[in-house]
Amino acid sequence: MQNTIHIGLIREEKHPHDNRVAFTPKQCQWILHHFPQVRLYVQPSPRRCFTDEEYKNAGIPLLEDLSGCSILLGIKEVPVEQLLAGKTYLFFSHTKKKQPHNQRMLQTILQKNITLIDYECLVHPDGQRILGFGFFAGIVGAHNGLLAFGEKTKSFHFKRVHTCHDFQELIGHYFGIKLPPMKIVITGSGRVAAGALEIMGLLGIKYLPPEEYLVNSYAYPVYTQLKAGELYLKKEDKTYSRADFHAHPETYECRFLPYVTASDILMNGIYWDHNIPPLFHADDLKKDNFRIQVIADITDDTNGSIPCNLGDSTIENPVYGVTRDTMEQTAPYLPNTIDMMCVSNLPNELPRDASQYFGDQLMKYVFEELLNPDSTMIQNATIASKGRLTAAFAYLEDYAKGL
Repeated sequence: MQNTIHIGLIREEKHPHDNRVAFTPKQCQWILHHFPQVRLYVQPSPRRCFTDEEYKNAGIPLLEDLSGCSILLGIKEVPVEQLLAGKTYLFFSHTKKKQPHNQRMLQTILQKNITLIDYECLVHPDGQRILGFGFFAGIVGAHNGLLAFGEKTKSFHFKRVHTCHDFQELIGHYFGIKLPPMKIVITGSGRVAAGALEIMGLLGIKYLPPEEYLVNSYAYPVYTQLKAGELYLKKEDKTYSRADFHAHPETYECRFLPYVTASDILMNGIYWDHNIPPLFHADDLKKDNFRIQVIADITDDTNGSIPCNLGDSTIENPVYGVTRDTMEQTAPYLPNTIDMMCVSNLPNELPRDASQYFGDQLMKYVFEELLNPDSTMIQNATIASKGRLTAAFAYLEDYAKGL
């Protein structure tokens, strides 16, 4: 006889409140059907993209007190006062890089003998991350970038994504919209870029190889995509190796500059850390041939790969302007400025679809492993086990001690 496993979906309490969830009502039904030993409960929430009523109608009990559950699933960090002692939590903890704002949370997790499994650390055997919201960040970011260009040039108008019930409604909005000639450059080849490419396809924007894109003009909208191997080459021998680039990014140079003179919109989906050269420099903005008018910095690193990213914008006010000569923030859509779209929580604009996509990956690749006490995948993603840092995350010791 298998022991019953009680699992709870917690309410998102971190500010600003997140509206996504690990499993949709239908996904909960699927789990209960395929794993008879599992019981699922949902903590009521007024903000979740799927209503309490939808879970109730799907036969999933609403429960305020989840202390009877052994496993608790959220999305964002859990405020310290909400953490229940002795439980196993899964969420994006943002602690593995010793992020200062989550130090107290990790300390509390250790004090309360909590086991923390971080979604970000769940990987396939080849090291590829299993879970993430990048695809929907790419979809919303590309839409918002185009929206900004339409407002700036007064040539077309897009509705705001968060006013749509779901992705299907957004797709319907695209019917019949005729876009003016424009040139769009998309960087990256991961989930974010895949989301941006989805929007290109839905709008019928034509792909061009980089070499054609750079030299020709077109009477209709076009885009090109630059993967890391086309953006970065080794200074010495002009070659690219993914492993070497991630190990020694400072030995590479960025080859993006020609595209600033040939593009109207940049949609940035490239991975960045502080050793990787930026796509261009602040001084480049001052040049007369800097053509880009709108930058959707979907990966959103402040002062990162895009030097004129001056900080996050919000879902409510997604775009701000940047002056070319002094790089100061200003109102959006002014002449001779760069308009920046730097929203850090883009998937929250399409939370129902983003949650469904996330839950699908969680069900396919993680859920069975979660119920297996000997799962290597789960062990490798466990930052703390019953109040102690695991061997793989022992480097967080000083951070956890507050040093």
